[in-house]
Amino acid sequence: MATFLPQFQSIKTAFDHVVLAVEDVSDLWPTVKKEFQERLPFKRVFLNNKTHNSVLVNELPAEYILTTDSRLRSRFPQEQSLFWFREPYATIVLVTCEDLDEFKNILKPRLKHIVQNDEKEWFIVFVSKAPAHSDQATKMAKKVYAKLEVDFNTKKRERCCKFDLYGPESHFWEDLEGKIMECIRNTLDRRIQFYEEEIRKLSEQRFMPIWNFCNFFILKESLAFMFEIAHLHEDALREYDELELCYLETVNMIGRQRDFGGLERGDDQAMLLDTGRKALTQIVQDDSFREFEFRQYLFACQAKLLFKLNRPYEVASRGYSFIISFSKALAQHESILPFCMREIWVITACSALASASASHYEDGLAPLDVEKEFFRVQGELYALCRTKFMRLGYLIGYGSDIERSPVNSASLSMLPWPKPAVWPSLPPDASSEVLAKEKMILQESPRPKHFGIQRKPLPLEPSVLLREANRRRASLSAGNMFELIEGRPNSNDSSGPQSSMPKASTLSMSRTFSSPGNFEGSIDRPMRLAEIYVAAEHALKASVSDATLWNSLSSVEEFEKRYLDLSKGAANNYHRSWWKRHGVVLDGEIASVYHKHENYDVAANLYEKVCALYAGEGWEHLLAEVLPNLAECQKILSDQAGYLSSCVRLLSLDKSLFLTKERQAFQSEVVRLAHSEMEHPVPLDVSSLITFSGSQGPPLELCDGDPGTLSVTLWSGFPDDITLESLSVTLTATNNTDEGAKAIKRSEPVVLSPGRNNIALSLPPQKPGSYVLGVLTGQIGQLRFRSHSFSKGGPADTDDFMSYEKPTRPILKVAEPRPLVDLAAAVSSGLLMNESQWVGVIVRPIDYSLKGAVLHVDTGPGLSIESTHGIEIEKHEVEPQSKASFDNQPNDGSALGDEIKQLSLEDSKIKLPDWTSNITSVLWIPLRAASDGLPKGTPAGTAVSQRQNIVDGLRTIALKLDFGVSHNQTFEKTIAVHFTDPLHVSTSLADKCSDGNLLLQVILQSQVKASLVIHDAWLDLQDGLSHAGKGDGRPASNFFPLTVSPKSRAGILFSICLSEVPTTGEASELHPDNILHIRYSISGSRKLGAHGPIAEELTASNDNKTACLTFRSVLALKRPVLDPFLAVGFLSLPSTGLRVGQFVTMKWRVERLKDSEENEPSDYLDEVLYEIKVNSENWMIAGRKRGYVSLSKKQGSRIVISILCLPLVAGYVRPPQLGLPNVGDANISCNPPGPHLVCIMPPTLSSSYCIPAT
Repeated sequence: MATFLPQFQSIKTAFDHVVLAVEDVSDLWPTVKKEFQERLPFKRVFLNNKTHNSVLVNELPAEYILTTDSRLRSRFPQEQSLFWFREPYATIVLVTCEDLDEFKNILKPRLKHIVQNDEKEWFIVFVSKAPAHSDQATKMAKKVYAKLEVDFNTKKRERCCKFDLYGPESHFWEDLEGKIMECIRNTLDRRIQFYEEEIRKLSEQRFMPIWNFCNFFILKESLAFMFEIAHLHEDALREYDELELCYLETVNMIGRQRDFGGLERGDDQAMLLDTGRKALTQIVQDDSFREFEFRQYLFACQAKLLFKLNRPYEVASRGYSFIISFSKALAQHESILPFCMREIWVITACSALASASASHYEDGLAPLDVEKEFFRVQGELYALCRTKFMRLGYLIGYGSDIERSPVNSASLSMLPWPKPAVWPSLPPDASSEVLAKEKMILQESPRPKHFGIQRKPLPLEPSVLLREANRRRASLSAGNMFELIEGRPNSNDSSGPQSSMPKASTLSMSRTFSSPGNFEGSIDRPMRLAEIYVAAEHALKASVSDATLWNSLSSVEEFEKRYLDLSKGAANNYHRSWWKRHGVVLDGEIASVYHKHENYDVAANLYEKVCALYAGEGWEHLLAEVLPNLAECQKILSDQAGYLSSCVRLLSLDKSLFLTKERQAFQSEVVRLAHSEMEHPVPLDVSSLITFSGSQGPPLELCDGDPGTLSVTLWSGFPDDITLESLSVTLTATNNTDEGAKAIKRSEPVVLSPGRNNIALSLPPQKPGSYVLGVLTGQIGQLRFRSHSFSKGGPADTDDFMSYEKPTRPILKVAEPRPLVDLAAAVSSGLLMNESQWVGVIVRPIDYSLKGAVLHVDTGPGLSIESTHGIEIEKHEVEPQSKASFDNQPNDGSALGDEIKQLSLEDSKIKLPDWTSNITSVLWIPLRAASDGLPKGTPAGTAVSQRQNIVDGLRTIALKLDFGVSHNQTFEKTIAVHFTDPLHVSTSLADKCSDGNLLLQVILQSQVKASLVIHDAWLDLQDGLSHAGKGDGRPASNFFPLTVSPKSRAGILFSICLSEVPTTGEASELHPDNILHIRYSISGSRKLGAHGPIAEELTASNDNKTACLTFRSVLALKRPVLDPFLAVGFLSLPSTGLRVGQFVTMKWRVERLKDSEENEPSDYLDEVLYEIKVNSENWMIAGRKRGYVSLSKKQGSRIVISILCLPLVAGYVRPPQLGLPNVGDANISCNPPGPHLVCIMPPTLSSSYCIPAT
């Protein structure tokens, strides 16, 4: 089977479509050929893939070929089975007939013979030549076609279709395409099954000695190529993937080791995208293929299919992975391959793959994540190509032209040297080239860094090239070991120590070693570095077959040009991917090339991007490498602002990154520019260099309007002292974002030392709020600077440590919401109405001095100051009072201690003494609350409105306190004080006595927190009432003096009787009200509430006699109803009891107890209004709940009120109640009648509610 390999490759090259065979029975093909071929290729058809799933094919190319064509007849049976993919997929039989007899005798037998082969997919196209105007010919054609359908159509499949040459086409072409697609699908299924079976048989033998990979390859690729012809590219790609896995599994089997390949001229150029670079017959070896060429061939086939599937991203992604893995395979065979074959192949592979995938990629068609990943892989390809290209350049002596940057050092120092079996030897006629290389080495001098910065160059090699090359030589002279290690002139080995040999001796030694006479027998001595460069260059020239690549290595200029192109390609693709930082880093490499060639403008722009990335990521070590280059470009471009900013950024980096003299050079440049005349001065941001914070400890606390001194700590990052011509700090209020920042300036020069500096700033009065440090601004020479960073110089566990993540600590608090003083009433309730009382005002300073304070007092309506008495002040002491001490409290005159001082009131102002400036004191002011009218008593049991009582006795005092420096602080407050009567009076009339008199009970309720002693009481009655007995208005019994404790009650009993109400003419003076007079004395403390009047206190303190006061109250009395005229009774319930759901009748009997009188209300005469009160959750009323009933005026008349009720719940419930709304309770006897609770039984059981047990 392997002998068919050349034929198979030629077929693949020339064959790319589906073949449709045409059996022209009636010589019709020349007539219909044009119309058939015009509809090729087929559009949007569905085919079955390997898993029998329907796949949409947008375009299927096909070709009609007659069965008599030589291309179909000149094939051997073995070729047909092996290359079955090129056999016809359908056979179209073209026939025509105009007579039934001809059809039966001639056409039908011939068709039977043609279609008897079961392996062919066929169908018949009947071509009708009947003219459209001939009905007879048309009918005959229809009869013949109908007979054709009967003979060749089956129930499962229709194999006939009709084409009218002169008639309408109708749906013929859709029918034709459908039958062709059906044949192609069936043929594909049959051939796939055949190939799968054959492949399975061979796969089972792959670990056996008889295994032949070529046979397996031909079958597997034939199947893949058949899928490719049918445009089933996914299935074809899957076959190539399986073919690659099978090859990798069997290529390195023990006992089957074969040549790797790659030794021919031109093999250094990757053929990842060219399947026809080498014929398969050239790479076949025994029963398999050489790995070097065959693996590239398989990837080229996969890439071609992926491009057809419009998936260039996958080509790039797979290609990058393939290059990495294949490079490892090259490394394993590096000893047999040409010099640097691995590096050259990777360069050509990456370049070709990146270019091809980019040319097939269309922007905007792929999803965003796929697009980003595609450009990332493109960047990886360019970066890998760039690294390998730098390695080749270093081998031929271009190492000094490669920037020794961190990224280049990381890439090249981890990349191993080539490992040939023997390092290339120096050609015999290369002495001039060696001299040129040595001259170039001697002229090499590292480009000095700006500011005189000295750095050890970063390495660009994994080990010393001189040692590595000589180690791999065939022989090594031990006598020249000194030359091997230290005798090379100004070696580029950056990883070793620099030679301290004088330049003159170095030059002399190098000239000696470079003499032409030394080339004889050079194999016996170590090669010098220049000789290694020349030998590597000659070896590379023999290995590189790509003229473009060799041209890039031919000179330093061409090398830099290619290096720049690769760096730009990698950077641009990284910028369009997720890995934007990689692109910015490579921008720095591009900038170094422009910097070297003095293109400072472009270099500065690229360096700025790199510095911004390193600064944002916090990579200070990398920033220290690039930032001096940016500063140098800016200085050359006369960009003073940028240069100044770069100098500040260099100073702000970690101190360990630069020497002290280098940092001093940075500072000198800053000072020089600051004191020079800048053309375009701009504010300088020194946030990373000068930081600031508040002082240690709590923030400075001031009150509104008070000045102070603010202490600020500045941390200087300058290496030397620096003078600030001016300095200002802004304060920002944290509680008001709308208010702008306030600047605190210091105009005197300030000298900042390195490290910590404490600065004191005068603080003018600020508005209330909490303030934080905002921005530090100032001036160095002519330059204004700005800093908005907080100090990070202190330890992390101290207040000096300020980080960017730590919230800003307040430095100043101006207390607005905090009150500086508080005024309150010592006692706010329970003072006596209409009597002079001490009202205490507590003055409490809150962490603020009240020295020189003045209190303004303004009394409200109904309240006045007793000007005849002085004002007292004393220290306020909170002492708990015993509840049982009211009765024995001394009067306020004896409570005045030694510390009580007398003050005077002038124009409603009181000046507080200085000794009260920092302590809480009580100011006692004599006040009198006046009330119009007399208090009114209430009947016993009547609810008294406490709210109204409080409102009537409430009085207000407006206080205003001026304090602070020059009285700039003011505190105003209005306090409320409640005055009340000493007693509350309530009355109750009792029934008649045996002599017809009435008993009036007067209840006295104490309303003050003091003991009251009642010495006497008398009652002035209204007209119609008179006193019984003596008639002097005194109580019936004399228990005076009567002591009433605080909040307690006492009772007085009067005996009165009814009398005739005098007419207007008879009475000289009418008495409409009942007035109760009570003479009492009070014993209380002004610190608790009510106490004796001020004037009487003074009297009591002189003659030790108790002063008596008089209290009067109006009593409202009604003549009592002594004989009710109605009786209501509840009739008994039925003896059977009450049940839920059963109606029951509730009955009440109403009886008149006496005859109607003329003075009775009319509502009590003929009709009585009744109302039933019931809980709707327990009872349902069947009837009226409210109505009138007739009741006779005569004594003894009766009536029964009946209501039908329905119990709703079981248990003890309250029954319905009968009420008479228009009749007072005093006129009804035995109301409310009836039981308190009644028992309701549950309902009786019913079978309709029973549920049978399961």
